[in-house]
Amino acid sequence: MEYQENKMGTHKILPLLISMSVPPTISMMINSMYNIVDSVFVASLGTDALTAVSLAFPIQNLILAIAVGSGVGVNSYVARKLGERNQLEADSTAAHGIILAILHYILLCTLGFIFIRPFFQMFTNNNEILKMGYNYTYIVTFLSFGTIIQIAIEKILQATGDTVSPMVLQIIGAVANIILDPIMIYGYFGFPAMGVSGAALATICGQLISLICSLYVLYFRNKDIKADLFNFRWNKNTVKEIYNVGIPSFFIMSIGSFLVMGINFILAGISDIAVSVFGIYFKLQTFVYMPTTGVTQGAMPIMAYNYGAKSKKRLSESLKYSIIICVIVNFLGSILFWIFPEKILSLFDASDEMINLGVQVLKIISLGYSFGSVCYIVSSFLQAIGKGIPSLAITLLRQIILLLPAAYFMGKYFGLAGVWAAFPIVEVITCILCFFMYKNFAKKDALLA
Repeated sequence: MEYQENKMGTHKILPLLISMSVPPTISMMINSMYNIVDSVFVASLGTDALTAVSLAFPIQNLILAIAVGSGVGVNSYVARKLGERNQLEADSTAAHGIILAILHYILLCTLGFIFIRPFFQMFTNNNEILKMGYNYTYIVTFLSFGTIIQIAIEKILQATGDTVSPMVLQIIGAVANIILDPIMIYGYFGFPAMGVSGAALATICGQLISLICSLYVLYFRNKDIKADLFNFRWNKNTVKEIYNVGIPSFFIMSIGSFLVMGINFILAGISDIAVSVFGIYFKLQTFVYMPTTGVTQGAMPIMAYNYGAKSKKRLSESLKYSIIICVIVNFLGSILFWIFPEKILSLFDASDEMINLGVQVLKIISLGYSFGSVCYIVSSFLQAIGKGIPSLAITLLRQIILLLPAAYFMGKYFGLAGVWAAFPIVEVITCILCFFMYKNFAKKDALLA
């Protein structure tokens, strides 16, 4: 395939960045929405059903982390090769991405067969919950090839500068899932009422519909990349480059779960109600950081492409505008939490005690949002240029290495306010460390100077 001029190397950076960031942001909002809808439908089946699905969440998150982690590695390397105008290597990387997705699916099925039952038995001995949990998790694990391959294709398309198609594909899958949920759970239009298993099957059907549409877009609509599986040849160096970014990305996605577990452990020793308040806060934080995540998804292929093209000016502009946009958006999020904390918390039917504590949480932790957004962008920038391990180091510092000890000791001496204050303090420290990390790489790489 001949090289074709790509918009990531020609269009003005700021409009390009915005156009490529908005679709991923919308995609994430839609995904969050249909996850909430899933929970609403399942909750109507009873507490045991909701508990069973909730216990399955870490396993679903693992599936997603493996798929997205590998996909980010493919995204980064494809974009860099397109920037270098090495079309053959870009095409080969895309094919490797799909083959690796299939291998990851086989690995997940093997792990699921061994560990699903012991995993559930760690948390409950309620036979009804166990039965529903097994059924739900077996379905979403053993039929997960749809979402794993679809995410690989989504990241390949994003690497070419196409963020609209992945958004549309996400919408198609989400809408299908929402429509099929009540049909399969309660048994409408001739379908049997399958309960929790129906919710799992509705999710799988949505994923498969999205996969079919993704394959059509990749092979019949896309003109920038050719993932030829029939003439595929294994290349160890390509796999190494994918995993150099993909493995750290997997851990980055998984770290949030360990953070919540660690903070909950600290809070449980101080106040039971604080655990519930932190759970509410974490959901709210996810929405605040959605635009930042959208910007990183839009910026990563732009930065990777221009790094490969050795365009210092465009690479620098991509990083600068990404930071400016995210700092402003997160600053607005902080203001929102300072002006309307009671109204925001009331959406969760919080008690007066929870609202009083929640106001403190929102106001204190949100002070670090703008600093955190800088860390987030620098981490993604390092992924874009193939520096996966330093990117992982930033996330580990922010959410585990510095934060958990700081929260523990500050909570011990200053109570709950100390736990919350640890968040912005660590964000500021990590932001400073990011600056020195970037300057260190700039000394070794003229494109970053």
